[in-house]
Amino acid sequence: MCGITGFLSPSGATGDRLRATAQAMADSLAHRGPDGDGIWTDAAAGVALGHRRLAILELSPLGAQPMASADGRFVIVFNGEVYNHQTLRPELEAAGYAFRGTSDTETMLAAIGRWGLVPALERFVGMFAFALWDRETRELHLVRDRMGIKPLYYGRAGRDFVFGSELKALRAHPDFAAEVDRDALCLYFRHNYVPAPHSICRGVRKLEPGCLLTLRPGESEPAVTRWWSARDVWERGDARPFAGTEDEALDELERLLGDAVAKRMLSDVPLGAFLSGGIDSSTVVALMQAASSRPVKTFSIGFGERAFDEAPYARAVAEHLGTDHTELILSPKDLLEVVPSIPEYWDEPFSDSSQIPTYCVSRLARRSVTVSLSGDGGDELFAGYGRYFWARKWRFVEPVPLPLRRLAALAGKALPEAAWRVLGPKGTRLRWRLDGLCSGDFQHFYRYLLSHFKDPAALVLGGREPETALSRPGPALSDRFRLMTLLDVETYLPDDILTKVDRASMAVSLEARVPILDHRVAAFAAALPTSMKVRDGRGKWLLRRLLRRYVPDALVERPKMGFGVPIERWLGHELRDWCESLLDEGRMREQGYLDAGAVRRIWRDYLAGQGNWYYYLWDVLMFQAWLDRWAA
Repeated sequence: MCGITGFLSPSGATGDRLRATAQAMADSLAHRGPDGDGIWTDAAAGVALGHRRLAILELSPLGAQPMASADGRFVIVFNGEVYNHQTLRPELEAAGYAFRGTSDTETMLAAIGRWGLVPALERFVGMFAFALWDRETRELHLVRDRMGIKPLYYGRAGRDFVFGSELKALRAHPDFAAEVDRDALCLYFRHNYVPAPHSICRGVRKLEPGCLLTLRPGESEPAVTRWWSARDVWERGDARPFAGTEDEALDELERLLGDAVAKRMLSDVPLGAFLSGGIDSSTVVALMQAASSRPVKTFSIGFGERAFDEAPYARAVAEHLGTDHTELILSPKDLLEVVPSIPEYWDEPFSDSSQIPTYCVSRLARRSVTVSLSGDGGDELFAGYGRYFWARKWRFVEPVPLPLRRLAALAGKALPEAAWRVLGPKGTRLRWRLDGLCSGDFQHFYRYLLSHFKDPAALVLGGREPETALSRPGPALSDRFRLMTLLDVETYLPDDILTKVDRASMAVSLEARVPILDHRVAAFAAALPTSMKVRDGRGKWLLRRLLRRYVPDALVERPKMGFGVPIERWLGHELRDWCESLLDEGRMREQGYLDAGAVRRIWRDYLAGQGNWYYYLWDVLMFQAWLDRWAA
């Protein structure tokens, strides 16, 4: 796990300028790699590559980057891990390759040289974002892993083509001009994150999961292609579903997930796992403990407020499995201290409030380990979100002719504002649901359910909302659960969940690994009949059965809890002064990004108990805090 950056300059920069700029860009990522750094330049080609190292495998200098291939053709800077690299080595050794060290980076270079870039990628099992410079063809390749676990930004700084693990690396280039992209800001207020390929900075893009970017000599714009597609995997799974029995499916899931977990236990440094006590993290820890000869180190945090506290569940699972468990109970003060630093860690606006406890549990784990496994991905692959079941209400809406639904929504809007205020938060929800009736099809209805601000272009001054995978027509899959999980794998999973985990863990120099998102597990889940995921009004049925092989039913069947914090109360109490400062109407008008009057109305309604607005206020506050930290 590391931070990578670099640039390609067509202006014939000197070696000193290449090195100094690349060093500044790499230094901005020191938190991602505190164990070392490296710069490689080729002044004749105008290329510079920078790396910050978090040493996980091959701790000696033989694992240092940037790393050149044995024949000198390729130079790579790599962030992530290829977990099956040891199984690839015998074939490469048989072809004549003599390895100097034990790093997966060296294996990757040998594989790319032997098989070619895309064929090698198709054989890698792992999480990765890397830049590969081909000295023979003078081509720069940027690659992102299948599920989007590791991030990669790219764009222009003056005439230079720049890239980096985080936006702050691009900002460190002296010619980078940071300008807020108001269209991307619309997307942020709809989703509480900026979805790829967009970024908050105009002219900067995020490489999408499973994509390969190539910048060739003489070409001003890079070519971006997909080397892996979740949509293709879901369509194949739908066309050729798993045909075995439920017991056979359970055995296959245990085999695949057990192998994925075992591969992610490869480490030359201390390793552990996050444990919330939920289905996903408990399953990962159970499989880790089954594969380990000593107690696995597990970590959980708890809160004084019982509605948010999962610590007792985690403790019970840890005791049953016999892990070496560390638990930390956090006070509101502990959590609130994290809030001002959020824009530093997430250098795009990002307002999933579970970012706070994710950072706290990462910080706790880093005191004892350098690598931690996480249970993320189970909800998306195995239909675990409650919204999937709420969305089934569309079957009652769809038969009603669209003109009648629109008429009902218009009638609701015609009611005086005072009538809605009488209903308080229920009125807000009812008004949104009436608007949702105007959806023309199920996918737009689902997008509406996922949306925070329902009409973000009305909030963002001068913004127009671009299309995303959620607004474009999706594939014709056989059932809506399949479609919803695919849409979440394409959008919410990489742009919210995995972004949150990456930034929170790397802020404290911790490598987080997500075995449930092994692409082989994802392909198996995509082929499972929905009846093996959804049963009795709940999701993750097969995953629950797997966990029951390791823990008693009482530790499996418990209410689902989000990894949240009491934002609803904080905004009007502990954070009131901070909110008032960021939401000052004069300040917002001077900034010129948001409809200040609309924001103030939302704030007043929230304080008066007239609207359930705290999630939406958190979106605004996280943008305002980001603007304070990063606006040019």
